[in-house]
Amino acid sequence: MPAPARVLLVDDDDAIRTAVTASLRAEGLVVRDLPDGAELHTELGSFVPDLVVLDWMLPGASGIQLAARVRTSSDAAVVMLTARDEVDDRLRGFAEGIDDYVVKPFAMAELVARVTAVLRRRGRIPAVVEVGDLVLDGAAATVQRGGTVLDLTATEFRLLTFLAESRGRTVSKGQILTQVWGYDDYDPNLVEVHLSALRRKMEAHGPRLIHTVRGLGYRMSSVAVAA
Repeated sequence: MPAPARVLLVDDDDAIRTAVTASLRAEGLVVRDLPDGAELHTELGSFVPDLVVLDWMLPGASGIQLAARVRTSSDAAVVMLTARDEVDDRLRGFAEGIDDYVVKPFAMAELVARVTAVLRRRGRIPAVVEVGDLVLDGAAATVQRGGTVLDLTATEFRLLTFLAESRGRTVSKGQILTQVWGYDDYDPNLVEVHLSALRRKMEAHGPRLIHTVRGLGYRMSSVAVAA
């Protein structure tokens, strides 16, 4: 069995570091955290992370400056935590090799989903996700329910992938819109339409796995969720 993926977290907020570290460790990841970038170079060499989570606004060198340093001495992926959500800022970050963004304030489920998605794309965590009798193979882009291959559209596959990677957690319509469509200002009915279609295909071969959590969003689980 391969060694667990390693994540280095750099954020000057003690509460955020504690919460993010606990959530990522709950996913089986090895996590080390720093309050600023002073020890970044040392940790890149000694800890050798597979992925670095950087806060954009840090004391001393900014997250965007640290991302450039990561690129010069490591092949680790970079996920940026930022309150800066302007297109120019994102483009600047992508030019520095940032793999993904999470905009503050964020839901922990979204951050965990984005980190695990990047690690999965890099082959550092398994591409296959199982929820009950549902098997989603991200590498092969296939979904099976009870041994039957489901015929999903590209949007349904992205939607199911996000929900499966967030399994056990409640995600809002806004989070789904951001993850699946890339924006959070679409008509929320868009989520309901695609979820209904996805549920019909899945429930033709087994019990409900995508549950509605009233007033909050949706949760994927093989265990029934109270409304």
